Amino acid sequence: MKKETYSVTGMTCSACSARVEKAVAKIVGAENVSVNLLTNSMQVKRSDDIPVSNIIDAVINAGYGASLGKKSSTKEGTQQVTEKNSEENVDAETSNLLKRLIGSIIFLIPTVYIAMHSMIANIFGLEVPSIVAEIFDGRENAITFTFAQFLLILPIMYINRRYYVNGFKNLLRGAPNMDTLVGLGSMSAAIFGAFALIRIGQGLGHGDLALVDEYSQNLYFESAGMIVTLITVGKFFEARAKGQTTRAVKALMNLAPKMASVMRDGEEIKISVDELQRGDEVLVRPGEIFAADGIIFEGSTTVDESALTGESLPVNKTVGEKVTSGTINRGGFVKFHAVKVGEESTIQKIIALVEEASASKAPIAKLADQVAGVFVPFVIFVAIAAGIFWIQNGATVEFAFSIAVSILVISCPCALGLATPVAIMVGTGKGAENGILIKSGEALQIAHEVDTVVVDKTGTLTEGKPFVTDVVTCDISADELVKIAAGLENKSEHPLAKAITNYAAEKNILPQELSNFQAIFGRGVQAISSKIKSLTAKFKPADSTPQTQNYICGNRKFFIERGINLDDVDEKISALSAEGKTPIIFAEGKKILGIIAVADVVKKSSIEAVGAFKNLGINVVMMTGDNAGAAKKISEQVGIENFIAEISPEGKAQEISKLQAEGKKVAMIGDGVNDAPALVKADLGMAIGAGTDVAIESADAVLIKNNLLDAVSAIKLSRAVMRNIKQNLFWAFFYNVLAIPVAAGVFYSAFGLKLSPMIGAAAMSMSSICVVMNALRLKFFKVERDDTTATENFSAQVNVENISPKKIEEVFTNMTTTLKIEGMMCKNCQKHVHDALAKMDGVTDVEVSLENKNAIVTSEKEISTADFEKVIADAGYELVG
Repeated sequence: MKKETYSVTGMTCSACSARVEKAVAKIVGAENVSVNLLTNSMQVKRSDDIPVSNIIDAVINAGYGASLGKKSSTKEGTQQVTEKNSEENVDAETSNLLKRLIGSIIFLIPTVYIAMHSMIANIFGLEVPSIVAEIFDGRENAITFTFAQFLLILPIMYINRRYYVNGFKNLLRGAPNMDTLVGLGSMSAAIFGAFALIRIGQGLGHGDLALVDEYSQNLYFESAGMIVTLITVGKFFEARAKGQTTRAVKALMNLAPKMASVMRDGEEIKISVDELQRGDEVLVRPGEIFAADGIIFEGSTTVDESALTGESLPVNKTVGEKVTSGTINRGGFVKFHAVKVGEESTIQKIIALVEEASASKAPIAKLADQVAGVFVPFVIFVAIAAGIFWIQNGATVEFAFSIAVSILVISCPCALGLATPVAIMVGTGKGAENGILIKSGEALQIAHEVDTVVVDKTGTLTEGKPFVTDVVTCDISADELVKIAAGLENKSEHPLAKAITNYAAEKNILPQELSNFQAIFGRGVQAISSKIKSLTAKFKPADSTPQTQNYICGNRKFFIERGINLDDVDEKISALSAEGKTPIIFAEGKKILGIIAVADVVKKSSIEAVGAFKNLGINVVMMTGDNAGAAKKISEQVGIENFIAEISPEGKAQEISKLQAEGKKVAMIGDGVNDAPALVKADLGMAIGAGTDVAIESADAVLIKNNLLDAVSAIKLSRAVMRNIKQNLFWAFFYNVLAIPVAAGVFYSAFGLKLSPMIGAAAMSMSSICVVMNALRLKFFKVERDDTTATENFSAQVNVENISPKKIEEVFTNMTTTLKIEGMMCKNCQKHVHDALAKMDGVTDVEVSLENKNAIVTSEKEISTADFEKVIADAGYELVG
């Protein structure tokens, strides 16, 4: 099934959208079509055997226009239909309505003045100008008085001819809409005025002055003009309000640049972003917008990502790092290779998601659609029935006519049609402004019903990468241990090594200069330093040769294999491991220096988010494939009572099914491929935006900022939108239920309450405006915020501890010396040197390398160069350094 968006023209109220939906549903099925009155768009799911032309013909036959909204491949071939975006349509509609409104007012003012000049003079205590009285007052001027109004309303009716043309056309098709009600009301008033003009002429011709008085006092020309003018006033303000609802989409579109600078054949040229290809070298200068997603290969800069993520601080970017389309280059000049271009780029995907969500319907809208389908015919029936009723009960024709016209123009199907889409558009737009992409109106409605949230651990509750959590020292300062650790790990790309070097950088600690690195896979790293540590320099004898230190780091197994005693730190290693942390042990020779523990840490925002969920009455469950010990530790940190550990991806989906079987409305929040089955199974799937494409495609909502607090905001936003929709629907139903009986004269006999057609037209306009303005209140929705940075959080959470304190002189218990030896030619030579050195007093360990022609000697005390030289010479070799 292909999902396509069509532009639909000619719709003016919910009756129109209901008719279009019904017509297309006959072809593709009711569940595969959704028409949105606010955006004048239609979403259709169709199979390949249904041509696009059939869809468009169905809309045209229903009395409206349609075109495919974007480039699409069909059986008829690839076609491109040019369509102005919704924002341009709204702007054009607003401009056109303003012109119509100004023209209408220019002719309406003199019409109303002529019709009511005596009333106006009495209200304000003024005298009617003599020239006006001479032309329009008195029986003798009745024809002039009537004909002048008739001439003045003709331009008004022509300017607003759309109401009559569309209204009567749809009436003849058997599909009356709002235009039909307005057109019938205004035209009826004008025709009655024209009939009155004829009757006044007859009265003057036959000397029947009573007939002249009767009709000259019951003209409805001003009502005919006032009705369409007031409706146009309402439509104008409604269009302006619609423009406010689409600002979020417009802001996103403005982030998508039209041109990009690329290198082609060694030259820099400017091309349209539509021509960008994967792999292109794109150049971005300060102040320009990144036109595609890619990876920087030259230069460094700071990037403003606030429009996409809501994060106010610029982000540093350098070679090898990703950049995202729609973000702004605030720093230096950079070049990047385009990876995702066109519709695959992040900004275009976001725009498509927001537009699709804005054009979608929530299930709650179905009631309004059902009512709208029969609303207009019902109103016409009520108007005719009320008119007949009053005539039969002795009222004048003029009274009954006034009642019927008032009913026609006061009824408002527009408010019903706008109640849902305006709230959804503002809500999804507000979410997009803050990095929360909700894919459909249905997802928005489901979110407000969620009572259970299932969260993945890694990457959702936690950072998804390791950070230093503990620094445990033995007879050495924490900074010195971190310096040595950074020196050992500096050349490694392993995530655990990166955690240590990043921590050192945060603390402004430079790595120890080391050489002769040797990595033992799955165990650890060793290296040597030829520099005496400042901590120990004062204990070095003046006549000794430069000594070297042999540093090693790794896991418990690595140290046990090397025969290094871990008794002093074994308990601490076990405790750290039990907490789900990875302890990395550091030593100089066989002397333990300390432990640095590394773990995937909990985001501060996760703790706040879990608390916020609980405040909303939502139960939180954590699911993870990690072991029970690590899961328990994380759950305790964030405040989650219920967790399931060591669970497979399929198991996550099964557990969600169990929760649903208990009657729970379940939201699943995850970021990885292994979360996709659970995201699909849940009533509402939320993907962390920094996660995989599979997770994002499987989800109903995407959290771009990778912040769990946005999941809280999404549910709060959903509740606010649904509350707003219910308010709108209540107002729309309440207004019509109250207004129609009042206009029909139900309260006239008891209270003398009767509405004129002009008041009815004004009330109808205000009804639509009220619905739109109420929806605009959602623009003031406040999202949950977490302004602390990750670095600040984790630096503050590192535990620093010292164990087994000893005298500083004991640091020199184990000394390491590297000896350069000439004369070793074979394995036997290597063995002779090893055995000779091993027999020396105080030597605890010897490593002889035939390849490097050296020996690394670890001793419990310092040994002079002369002693080493004598032993080596006795063995038949020469010490050269």
